[in-house]
Amino acid sequence: MPPYLNNFKKNYISLLKLGFPIMIGQLGIIVVGFADNIMVGHHTAEELAAASFVNNLFNLPLLFGLGFSLGLVPVIGSLVGKGQILKAGQMLRFSLIANVFLSAFLIAVMIAVYFNIEKMGQPESLYPLIRPYFLIQLSGLVFVMLFNSFKQFADSIMDTKLSMYILISGNVLNIIGNYALIYGHFGLPELGLLGAGISTFISRIFNLLLFIYIFFFTTRYNRFRIGFYRVKSSGGSLSLLFRSGTPIALQMGMETGAFNLSVIMMGWFGTAALAAHQAVGTFTTIGFMLYYGIGSAITILISNANGAGRQSEINNIAKAGFHIITVMSLSIATLMFLLRNHIGYLFTDSVEVNKIVALLVIPTIVYQFGDGLQVAYANALRGIEDMKPMAVIAFISYFIICLPCGYLFGCILQAGPVGIWWGFPIGLTVAGILFYTRFRFMVRRNRFGVRNS
Repeated sequence: MPPYLNNFKKNYISLLKLGFPIMIGQLGIIVVGFADNIMVGHHTAEELAAASFVNNLFNLPLLFGLGFSLGLVPVIGSLVGKGQILKAGQMLRFSLIANVFLSAFLIAVMIAVYFNIEKMGQPESLYPLIRPYFLIQLSGLVFVMLFNSFKQFADSIMDTKLSMYILISGNVLNIIGNYALIYGHFGLPELGLLGAGISTFISRIFNLLLFIYIFFFTTRYNRFRIGFYRVKSSGGSLSLLFRSGTPIALQMGMETGAFNLSVIMMGWFGTAALAAHQAVGTFTTIGFMLYYGIGSAITILISNANGAGRQSEINNIAKAGFHIITVMSLSIATLMFLLRNHIGYLFTDSVEVNKIVALLVIPTIVYQFGDGLQVAYANALRGIEDMKPMAVIAFISYFIICLPCGYLFGCILQAGPVGIWWGFPIGLTVAGILFYTRFRFMVRRNRFGVRNS
């Protein structure tokens, strides 16, 4: 076998070994999302529409927070590559501090959103359902942010299986709680959508407490815990995390923002369109979360190679990751095409909602390649610590291209809900091409960021 093929084989194996547990953990989140929406949707279609609106609003701070925490991955990966274990433990402490500050900011923003929620043009009948569900989601935000720090730390040191086991445990608890609280089983009250929110809140606290126990009260992370406690604090370390995480947070936040602003436009077309948006959005999350698993592995391997001075391996790692994601995107697109007339009925019995879902699936299929491309090369850029241009690329792709195209097709050209969704494949593909172009530019000029010790 030629040497370059051996290199690709090695990278395929390493990426799948690292990425598979992340994908399984993310699939668990998707399963919970499916179960949540299926149970809520079969309780009432109005609750599914309300869940769609609130969940899409909270996707912005949740993914912004996730993006910020992803800034820890190249930092830890590079430190581990250099053998600086104590410094890596210290960076976890600073990540937790930074996430507390960021969660306080995001909570303040979402409180402001809450007090202006009736100005967003949604059906009046949904607001009594939206308000309490919004507040319970708001209450769990800080627990998600702190969990993100622990998860990204564990993934960065290639201990991806632990995050998988914790997420699966929390997801099982969430599904059981949904069943009990939405429908009123096991002697508990029937709370409908609010019950789904309470169950999610409990599972988020459970996930964080489990990670805290494992890190502080078991021997698994002894060598990192020493650094967590004993290494002298440094304002530069906290600043490093903000410099690393903020561009990623902005990139992911703007991508999510495009979807969130689209859900407001979907609400202009009525409850059925809003419910259809939630159904398709939940289903297509399969693709993003699977790509995210391999994308995280790309960042981990590239940052580790970069920290260890093995820059010659970086390009092949990115290529191998993109190959894997492309195969996944083709598989997911095929699955969506085959199930396009049945997806809606998973969430609701409404014939009207299912018809809209079948139409929305077509642009969703088209954007799988663009989504895979942007995930692969955005994560490759994170691995070489070239994060600053990502926010600019995201702004151009999602706010200058994606949203205006969706408004043009859906509202001005009167294509309706499906027209709004056609903005996504255009915006995501442009983002993927720009991320790829930037990465190739950096590789050709051998410009790789290396953090100071």
